[in-house]
This record gives sequence, C-alpha cells and structure tokens, in this order.
Amino acid sequence: MGLFDLSGKSAIVTGASSGLGAQFAKALAHQGANVAIVARRVEKLEAVAKEVEALGVKCLPIRCDVLNNDDIRDAVAKAKNEYGRIDILVNNAGVARSVSAETQSDEDWHLVINTNLNSVYFFAREVGKVMVEQRYGKIINLGSIHSRAAMLSSGLSGYCASKGGVFMLTKQLAAEWAKYNITVNAIGPSYFRSEMTAGVAKNPQFEQILKAYCPMGRFGEEGELDGAVVYFASDASNFTTGQLLNIDGGWTAI
Repeated sequence: MGLFDLSGKSAIVTGASSGLGAQFAKALAHQGANVAIVARRVEKLEAVAKEVEALGVKCLPIRCDVLNNDDIRDAVAKAKNEYGRIDILVNNAGVARSVSAETQSDEDWHLVINTNLNSVYFFAREVGKVMVEQRYGKIINLGSIHSRAAMLSSGLSGYCASKGGVFMLTKQLAAEWAKYNITVNAIGPSYFRSEMTAGVAKNPQFEQILKAYCPMGRFGEEGELDGAVVYFASDASNFTTGQLLNIDGGWTAI
C-alpha cells in the first residue's frame, strides 16, 4: 500500500456539487476512497457522483443544507450507514460577500459566518463523534489566505472573520482530538477559479490585484489543491495536526 493510498477509506466532502468540492471528491476517489458528497443541489451532486464512480469507487450523493443541523446529522448518519465508518471529512462548503463593513447587512454577515464557520464546527462535531469511537479520523477544513491576511481593496470583513475562525477552530479541535488519533488540518487557498470566484475573475481590476499580491500573478487552477487534500487525508500526515497549509502562489510569502 502506498503512502497516499486511500483504498478502503470513506470520506464526506461538503459543498461538493461544483468547484473545489467536486475536485476534492475526485482527488480522494483517484486514491481509492469511497465518497459521500454533500450539497443542496441534488441534480449537480448526481452529475458529480457519476464522475466519481467512473474512477472505480462508490459515491453517495446526499442533499444537505449545511445551515441546517438536522440535515448535517442526517447526512453523517447516511454516510456512516452506507460505508460503515467515516475516515475523512473535507469541510469545503462556503460563501463570500464583498460588501464594505459599514454597509453590510445583518443577513449577509450571518450567512457568511454561519456557512463558513458555524457549519464547519457542526459538521466536525457530528463526524467527530464517529471518529472518536473509531479512534481514527482525518478532518480537513477549508481556510483561506484570508485566515491570515486581510485585503485593502475588498469588503471582506465577514469572510476574513469566518476564515480566521476556521484556522483557530482547526487548531483547537486538533488539540482536543489528538488523543483519539484524529488529525485536524486546514488548507488555505488563494483565489482559484470556481463558481464562487466567477464574478471576481471577470473583473479586470482583479488582474492588477493578482499581480500586486501574488508572486505567481495568477489564479490557482484545477488540480493544484489535490496534493494537499490527499496528503491530509492519508497516513502520510499522521503526525501533522493543527496546521494551515497555504496553497497560494506565494501570496502569504510577501
């Protein structure tokens, strides 16, 4: 068995109907993991499930609104029932709102915090119960470069607060659950092409932001996060926990 082999392991990936979540599901499947994919848009989930299953593993699409704790509990129960255990959780679901702090609505703030931070905790809590019983688990949370760095030109107060919270939550869960042989780590991407960043990608001014802030001067591309998620999901990372790995073209290096 190779160091990064996930054969016989089972995973849950949230926000997996498109974008990075779908990429993460396929990256894990490429290494042999069976995957439960979670999102609200069932028809998109089913399309992703076909792509995952074409890689020779099982894939269970589960409709779940991560803002609904009953949905979260139900999704975890379905995945556990299907595969018998849950070895890996990728907490990927997220949203962004670019609104100046002084004009941001209560609704926008709560949506970002509830989706990007609260749902990460609630999903980790429910999966954590299974992993504690197993005495094994790999939890991978989606942070951001904005877990560490703010932006001068964007109204990202809610987003930065949520992603900073994800980093500290990752560290605390890692500290609490290490005794159960559970690792908890985070990936901190810069700007990758996805459904969520489609609007930003069309903004000609953002080209200048990339050149100013990112030494590589470009968006991240499909597949460039795969190595990080496979590393954290595999036994290669058995002594790595509580860490945020930035995949950012050098953004946080300067």
